[in-house]
Amino acid sequence: MFSSFEDMPVWQKAMELAQKVFSLTEGLPRKEDYGLTSQVRRSALSVPGNLAEGFGRQHTTDKLNFYYASRGSLAETKNHLIYGQKVEYFKQSECLLAINLIDEIWKELNALIRSLRRTAQP
Repeated sequence: MFSSFEDMPVWQKAMELAQKVFSLTEGLPRKEDYGLTSQVRRSALSVPGNLAEGFGRQHTTDKLNFYYASRGSLAETKNHLIYGQKVEYFKQSECLLAINLIDEIWKELNALIRSLRRTAQP
Protein backbone atom coordinates (compact mmCIF):
# COMPACT_ATOMS: atom_id res chain seq x y z
CA MET A 1 0.00 0.00 0.00
CA PHE A 2 1.15 3.54 -0.66
CA SER A 3 1.90 5.96 2.18
CA SER A 4 1.19 9.04 0.03
CA PHE A 5 -0.64 9.81 -3.17
CA GLU A 6 2.70 10.92 -4.54
CA ASP A 7 3.88 7.30 -4.40
CA MET A 8 1.05 6.11 -6.68
CA PRO A 9 2.38 5.41 -10.21
CA VAL A 10 -0.98 6.47 -11.70
CA TRP A 11 -0.77 9.84 -9.90
CA GLN A 12 2.82 10.30 -11.13
CA LYS A 13 1.72 9.68 -14.72
CA ALA A 14 -1.26 11.99 -14.29
CA MET A 15 1.02 14.78 -13.05
CA GLU A 16 3.31 14.15 -16.03
CA LEU A 17 0.27 14.53 -18.28
CA ALA A 18 -0.66 17.86 -16.66
CA GLN A 19 2.89 19.09 -17.27
CA LYS A 20 2.81 17.94 -20.92
CA VAL A 21 -0.52 19.67 -21.49
CA PHE A 22 0.83 22.88 -19.97
CA SER A 23 3.82 22.80 -22.32
CA LEU A 24 1.66 21.87 -25.29
CA THR A 25 -0.66 24.82 -24.71
CA GLU A 26 2.08 27.41 -24.23
CA GLY A 27 1.99 28.24 -27.94
CA LEU A 28 -1.78 28.65 -28.28
CA PRO A 29 -3.05 32.05 -29.42
CA ARG A 30 -3.91 34.60 -26.72
CA LYS A 31 -7.54 34.52 -27.87
CA GLU A 32 -7.68 30.98 -26.42
CA ASP A 33 -6.51 32.01 -22.93
CA TYR A 34 -10.07 31.77 -21.59
CA GLY A 35 -11.10 29.04 -24.03
CA LEU A 36 -9.20 25.94 -24.98
CA THR A 37 -6.04 26.81 -23.04
CA SER A 38 -7.92 27.17 -19.78
CA GLN A 39 -10.22 24.20 -20.40
CA VAL A 40 -7.54 21.65 -21.28
CA ARG A 41 -5.19 22.78 -18.52
CA ARG A 42 -7.93 22.57 -15.90
CA SER A 43 -9.11 19.14 -17.03
CA ALA A 44 -5.54 17.81 -17.15
CA LEU A 45 -4.72 19.14 -13.68
CA SER A 46 -7.98 17.73 -12.35
CA VAL A 47 -6.79 14.18 -13.11
CA PRO A 48 -3.99 14.08 -10.49
CA GLY A 49 -5.97 16.43 -8.23
CA ASN A 50 -8.89 14.02 -7.94
CA LEU A 51 -6.52 11.09 -7.48
CA ALA A 52 -4.87 12.92 -4.58
CA GLU A 53 -8.19 13.85 -3.01
CA GLY A 54 -9.52 10.32 -3.39
CA PHE A 55 -6.37 8.95 -1.77
CA GLY A 56 -7.04 11.14 1.25
CA ARG A 57 -10.57 9.83 1.75
CA GLN A 58 -11.23 7.20 4.38
CA HIS A 59 -14.20 5.36 2.89
CA THR A 60 -13.98 3.29 -0.28
CA THR A 61 -17.13 4.85 -1.72
CA ASP A 62 -15.63 8.33 -1.34
CA LYS A 63 -12.38 7.19 -2.91
CA LEU A 64 -14.23 5.69 -5.85
CA ASN A 65 -16.19 8.88 -6.46
CA PHE A 66 -12.98 10.88 -6.78
CA TYR A 67 -11.36 8.23 -8.96
CA TYR A 68 -14.42 8.30 -11.22
CA ALA A 69 -14.11 12.09 -11.42
CA SER A 70 -10.44 11.69 -12.31
CA ARG A 71 -11.39 9.33 -15.13
CA GLY A 72 -13.96 11.82 -16.39
CA SER A 73 -11.36 14.58 -16.44
CA LEU A 74 -9.00 12.27 -18.29
CA ALA A 75 -11.61 11.72 -21.02
CA GLU A 76 -12.26 15.47 -21.16
CA THR A 77 -8.55 16.17 -21.58
CA LYS A 78 -8.31 13.69 -24.44
CA ASN A 79 -11.32 15.33 -26.07
CA HIS A 80 -9.73 18.78 -25.87
CA LEU A 81 -6.47 17.52 -27.35
CA ILE A 82 -8.32 15.87 -30.25
CA TYR A 83 -10.22 19.12 -30.83
CA GLY A 84 -6.94 21.06 -30.78
CA GLN A 85 -5.64 18.78 -33.52
CA LYS A 86 -8.79 19.13 -35.60
CA VAL A 87 -8.66 22.94 -35.57
CA GLU A 88 -4.92 22.71 -36.30
CA TYR A 89 -3.69 24.22 -33.05
CA PHE A 90 -1.67 21.07 -32.37
CA LYS A 91 0.16 18.77 -34.73
CA GLN A 92 -0.73 15.12 -34.34
CA SER A 93 2.89 14.34 -33.51
CA GLU A 94 2.80 16.91 -30.68
CA CYS A 95 -0.26 15.28 -29.12
CA LEU A 96 0.78 11.68 -29.59
CA LEU A 97 2.82 11.43 -26.40
CA ALA A 98 0.05 13.02 -24.33
CA ILE A 99 -2.66 10.84 -25.85
CA ASN A 100 -0.57 7.69 -25.35
CA LEU A 101 -0.04 8.72 -21.73
CA ILE A 102 -3.81 9.27 -21.37
CA ASP A 103 -4.42 5.74 -22.61
CA GLU A 104 -1.92 4.34 -20.06
CA ILE A 105 -3.48 6.31 -17.22
CA TRP A 106 -6.95 5.19 -18.32
CA LYS A 107 -5.95 1.52 -18.00
CA GLU A 108 -4.26 2.01 -14.62
CA LEU A 109 -7.16 4.04 -13.28
CA ASN A 110 -9.66 1.40 -14.40
CA ALA A 111 -7.58 -1.29 -12.67
CA LEU A 112 -7.54 0.80 -9.47
CA ILE A 113 -11.31 1.31 -9.65
CA ARG A 114 -11.94 -2.40 -10.28
CA SER A 115 -9.77 -3.32 -7.32
CA LEU A 116 -11.56 -0.91 -4.99
CA ARG A 117 -14.98 -2.02 -6.19
CA ARG A 118 -14.09 -5.62 -5.35
CA THR A 119 -13.09 -4.64 -1.81
CA ALA A 120 -16.25 -2.55 -1.40
CA GLN A 121 -18.59 -5.44 -2.24
CA PRO A 122 -19.85 -7.37 0.80
